[in-house]
Amino acid sequence: MIRRLARWRVPMGFAAAAVAFWFARPTASSLVSGAAIAIPGELVRVWAAGHLTRWREVTRSGPYRFMRHPLYVGSSLMAIGFAIAAARWIVAALVAVYVIVTFTAAMRFEARELGEQFGADYAAYREGRAAPVDRPFSFARVVSNREYRAAAGLVIAFGLLWLKTR
Repeated sequence: MIRRLARWRVPMGFAAAAVAFWFARPTASSLVSGAAIAIPGELVRVWAAGHLTRWREVTRSGPYRFMRHPLYVGSSLMAIGFAIAAARWIVAALVAVYVIVTFTAAMRFEARELGEQFGADYAAYREGRAAPVDRPFSFARVVSNREYRAAAGLVIAFGLLWLKTR
């Protein structure tokens, strides 16, 4: 079940977004307030993507020095910003359920997979015993991790919300 939720979180996110757009009643001020939270969320994701070498190592540079799941932290901020921009409690509730259920499943799935793949190295990282790695941010890694998809999604989501204000 956890594996399925983790793998289906993106298609489920599109379905949840469609429902959220239906109920959304954004205003100019709700869009600005939501963007003020969502944009830093995307910046956290870009920072993380610029350090992440997915499934090749236990990444310990950039935001991974401070937190285990910076991509999910960034996505959560984006989701909160979207909920604020939508200006409806039903949207906030839908977003909260989606984030809690799917992100929890994804984090559990990834922890299990990383533990199996990297063993003691991942255990040390998870327990805060692994030394941080000093690696520079790489825009090439941002692109190879396809972070442009999340950025485009954010722009499209806020663009569609903006259209609903008209």
